[in-house]
Amino acid sequence: MYVHSLLQRSTLLSPHEDLVCNYQEQASLEDIRDIKIVGIDEKRPPRIRKEPYIDLFFRLSHQAPKKWCQDFNKLAKDLVPPVKIDDNEGVFIDAYVRDMDNIAMHLDKIKRKIVLCNEQFIEEIRQRESAELARNVLLFGEEGEQGKLNKIIAALRFDD
Repeated sequence: MYVHSLLQRSTLLSPHEDLVCNYQEQASLEDIRDIKIVGIDEKRPPRIRKEPYIDLFFRLSHQAPKKWCQDFNKLAKDLVPPVKIDDNEGVFIDAYVRDMDNIAMHLDKIKRKIVLCNEQFIEEIRQRESAELARNVLLFGEEGEQGKLNKIIAALRFDD
């Protein structure tokens, strides 16, 4: 029974399931690559107020993952005026300017931070995938620990 459960664990993912997982990961990489500002939040358009600033709520192309939002907030800390994305919502970047003539310039700075965040986030995913692949090869590969165990189990003779 114990040997049988070990063999089952060694084949948790069939080659087809592994391809599906890789496809899904690639799809998410494409989603990350596609994160960009596509407009203003229609429910909160910029307005002239008595305060000496104009609130801006930039809408992203789609919801960003929580980790991406956290990474973006870290990268954008040096922007003046400051910007922030709510990592629970992941759809709108909150910003403001004191002078309406600075909106386009501020937007360009935010866009550059988004591109940088996308690149870094994708690189992190690729590094995690590489590390996981290397670990799996060592553990489950033909010459890895699981491969050695499988050979020992296959060589056992129970009919003697």
